[in-house]
This record gives sequence, structure tokens and C-alpha cells, in this order.
Amino acid sequence: MGRRAVLIAVLGLCGLPAAASARPPVRPVLPPTQASIDLRLEGVAAGGVLARTRWVVRGTVTPYVPGQTVTVRLRRSGHKLLIKRLSIERSGTTGTFALEYRTSVAGRIVVSASHRATPEMATAIAAVRRVDVLPRYAVLGTRGPAVRLLRTRLARRGYVVNSSDRFDLRMARAVTAFRKLTGMPRTAVADERVFRRLARGEGGFRVRYPSHGRHVEGDLTHQVLALIDVGRAARLYPMSSGAPATPTILGNFSVYAKTPGTNQKGMIYSSYFIRGFAVHGYIDVPVYPASHGCLRVPPEEAISIYAWIRIGTRVDTYYR
Repeated sequence: MGRRAVLIAVLGLCGLPAAASARPPVRPVLPPTQASIDLRLEGVAAGGVLARTRWVVRGTVTPYVPGQTVTVRLRRSGHKLLIKRLSIERSGTTGTFALEYRTSVAGRIVVSASHRATPEMATAIAAVRRVDVLPRYAVLGTRGPAVRLLRTRLARRGYVVNSSDRFDLRMARAVTAFRKLTGMPRTAVADERVFRRLARGEGGFRVRYPSHGRHVEGDLTHQVLALIDVGRAARLYPMSSGAPATPTILGNFSVYAKTPGTNQKGMIYSSYFIRGFAVHGYIDVPVYPASHGCLRVPPEEAISIYAWIRIGTRVDTYYR
């Protein structure tokens, strides 16, 4: 090797450290950001939302991480309704997303949202939210989720309902009693107003005499009979009290006699609380006062009411 070549090689080696020191420093790899997702529902009243009504799933992601997405899932009875991937938009130090939805089918919808891990943001899963979609109409003969929802909400308030998914005569009586207590037209139709009021928690029976223990209350204003136990209405029935010409006596009484079966006057399973006044079943129980002073109840419910009432059970009759 000539002297010129050696000199070039030496100079090249001497320049290596200078070239290496000119490279930018390697940045450390940061772990993905830990974030949380919070869901809320807009347009959903306490208890649910009416079918065909628009409502919104709105979420907040804390903190905001640029370029991320979230997947929102809606399911009913375990079946997929919707899966939607949404971009997370910046709102100050947090991120937000929103999804509008509506359905004409009644039932409970489970809403969930999650973010799949990326190099920038770790996996995040929101607590699920549930929405009861309320039907707008149910009548005698209706079957399915609408009736199940109606049955559940009425039963919670003490109305006596069936155990099937069919809107039968017992369900019709419960709806009639509910409409009476809420001041609605006295029919057996579960229309939009019924479902809305149930969703708002209306229709509960306000006990007048909680200190009377296990007793019967006849609300003559609303024409509803209540069997009270532990300070609340255990059972609620539509009834018909005394007509204007033969009014029901007002006051606080106790059952002194009981007669099973049907007597010559057509009174079915009677529990007498003063003189000839009794709680009893009768073939005709209109939605208005029509008896000779007794508290008439539907004949189909007479035996169970008779079995609940004992000798000595207090009976309170009053107007609200």
C-alpha cells in the first residue's frame, strides 16, 4: 500500500467518531396511555324510552389521545343490533364521541363501548348501560316483550298481573286499576301514556293508614281496592263501591264475618266489615260506583282476596 493510500485510510478512521456523534439521540419508547371511558344516555327518561324515539349514546374518554377510535355495541336479548366504530374527538383535555339510535321494537338494550389497545393508548372498556325501550300500545290478546315489560312494571307497584307473555283479562284489570289511580280514562288499553307514566314511576298506591298493619283500604275516589301489608300495597284491584243512591259507608272497620261461595244476592266469597257491607266478588264490576254499598271486586279475584282477608282484618274506606 502506498503512502497516499495509508494516509487516506487513517484520515477516514479519524472521522468516524465525528460522524457518529452527529446522529440524533434515540427517543425512549413510551408505554401506551391509560385512559377511561364513561358512557351516558341522552333522551332516555327514568325507566326507559318509547319505541321509535331518538336517543343518544354519548361518551367521554379521559385523557384525550390523538388518532384513537372507540367501538360501540348495542345488543338486545344477547343478539347484535349495531356495532359502530367512532372517532374520538378532542374536547379540551378529554375526548368525546356520540351515536344516535332509535328502534321500533320493545325490549331491553345493553350498550357497551370499548377501545382496542394501540401503541398510543391502552385497552379501555366502559361500564355498560341499559335502556328499556317501551312499546307504545298493548291490548287484550297482545303477546311478547311489550307485555313482559308491562307486567313487570305493574307488578312492582302491586298490581295483580298474570305470569305469561299474553295480555289477558287479569292484565286488563291491572291496567284499568293503574289508569284509575293516575286519573286517566278508565279503560283497559295500555297506550303510549300508560307506558310513559310507568317509565316515570307513577301509579303507586299511597297508603292512608300505614299504622293499621295488614289491612284493606278502599279508595272510593279512584275506585281501587288495596291489600296493605308492611306499609305498602301488596295487591291492587279495580273495584266498584256504592252508587250515589246507596253509598259505601266511610270509616275504619274490622271484618267480623266471612261466607264462602255465592249467596242468593250474587255476592261471591264475602268478607263483612259492618252490617251487610262486605268486600266480595260480583259478576258486574263497572269502572264507576254501582254497588249497594259493598266493595265489589272482579269475580276471578274473589277467592284470593277472600283468602287474604281474616276475621279481624281492618277495612278502611275513604275519599282522597
